Amino acid sequence: MAEQLEFFPVQSPCRGICQSDERGFCRGCMRTRDERFNWQNLSDTQKQDVLRLCRQRLLRKLRASKTGNTEEPQQPSLF
Repeated sequence: MAEQLEFFPVQSPCRGICQSDERGFCRGCMRTRDERFNWQNLSDTQKQDVLRLCRQRLLRKLRASKTGNTEEPQQPSLF
């Protein structure tokens, strides 16, 4: 894939929440620990890849929480 010219540096997605969830992703930006610690050493292309992964993780998390709240019990209660 041809690399696109970037006129501005890729900004960090940090939202200042900086707490890890049960899977190890930051609750604020959805980056892994390594992605957060190495952000300054990544190229702009690598940063864009991380941002893409963060969006995918967030969408997956939102879908999982949506389906988790609307699931019907396997067996209806008798009471």
